[in-house]
Amino acid sequence: MSLLPVASAQSRLLDSAKPLVRIENVSLDQADGRVLAKDLTARLTQPPFDSSAMDGYALRFEDAAEPGALLSVIGTSSAGHGFHGSVSTGEAVRIFTGAPVPAGADCVLLQEDAERLEDGRIRTTYPLRKGQHVRPRGQDFTEGETVLTAGTAMEFSRLTVAAAMNHPTVDVYRRPLVAILATGDELMPPGSMPGPSQIIASNTFGVAALARRAGAHVLDLGIVPDDRDEITAAIGRAQVAKADVIVTLGGASVGDHDLVQATLVAAGMQLDFWRIAMRPGKPLMVGSLGDTHVLGLPGNPVSSLVCSLLFLEPLIRKLASLPQVGREIMAWAAVPLAANDQRQDYVRATLKKSTDGAWLAEPFSKQDSSMMKVFSKSDCLIIRPPHAPELAAGSPCPVLLLRPDLFG
Repeated sequence: MSLLPVASAQSRLLDSAKPLVRIENVSLDQADGRVLAKDLTARLTQPPFDSSAMDGYALRFEDAAEPGALLSVIGTSSAGHGFHGSVSTGEAVRIFTGAPVPAGADCVLLQEDAERLEDGRIRTTYPLRKGQHVRPRGQDFTEGETVLTAGTAMEFSRLTVAAAMNHPTVDVYRRPLVAILATGDELMPPGSMPGPSQIIASNTFGVAALARRAGAHVLDLGIVPDDRDEITAAIGRAQVAKADVIVTLGGASVGDHDLVQATLVAAGMQLDFWRIAMRPGKPLMVGSLGDTHVLGLPGNPVSSLVCSLLFLEPLIRKLASLPQVGREIMAWAAVPLAANDQRQDYVRATLKKSTDGAWLAEPFSKQDSSMMKVFSKSDCLIIRPPHAPELAAGSPCPVLLLRPDLFG
């Protein structure tokens, strides 16, 4: 079987994915990162009354258009405790930010623009304009207005406005459930004492963290040995839980001890493709088990994480109706890059700013897919297309950001 180009593999996977449509009603404190399933309309008007934007004095413009006006202070309006009378000719009300503007007043004089006199009056020291420092009723939104539409991804500013609209809960699409299964006789959980032929299983934690950040719930199916019955039982647990995606770690190739692919096929999986023209991550497997997507990731930790960035994250975000993460930017090679072979290469590298503000990508000298320490210190992956010629230092090169919030 020929190797499938990365772009073709990504397209085939995402073309087969449909956003989940089941709706859940969740409290606002559980809605961060969720996608609205229905339009959200305001249940009240904001602000509910004309309010002051500053601390000062509420008064009539016609009484104090020019400096030097003398006004009698007849009361106070503070947040939660408005003045219940009205302002007439020659009068003012002491007012604080957020407080209701009294009837009759149409502007607010800043407190520093008023001279307080001993007889309780004030003298204005600065010219006014009508409506100054008054937030009119409904300036933000009005009752019945659609403020957030279906398909909006909730985040800090949108949660704030949803709360201001008097919504304690919102209708959102449910998160995809991703079941993760690590396989291999050699694997032991962290904290164990591995035997002579064993290693500590680490992939699950990175893949699970990436899946959660992409918008998924995660079901950890644990570690199972290279045994068809135990792999079958684990797959069954994922199906009972109605997982939207099953991710297997290791064992997806076709060697004598690679049982995952054959076991999944025996369980009814339709194999779409496997073996991708990429480095690291060639033995990636993609299929479907009924309505469940199946991703078989390589066992090497770096390979599994790179494949998760390229395939699992986009899949989860499409299922969750979330926009894709913009990870790819253009940088410049800090050192010469060697010519590439037929596989698309993802080279671990650091990023630093040049004197003119450009991002310079410098690869690590060692790129073995088992080396997790190098990956943890990397800022990006330099993308080297198939058959790319040698690239001189200072040449532009695309990179995939590992932490786009820091470098995007």
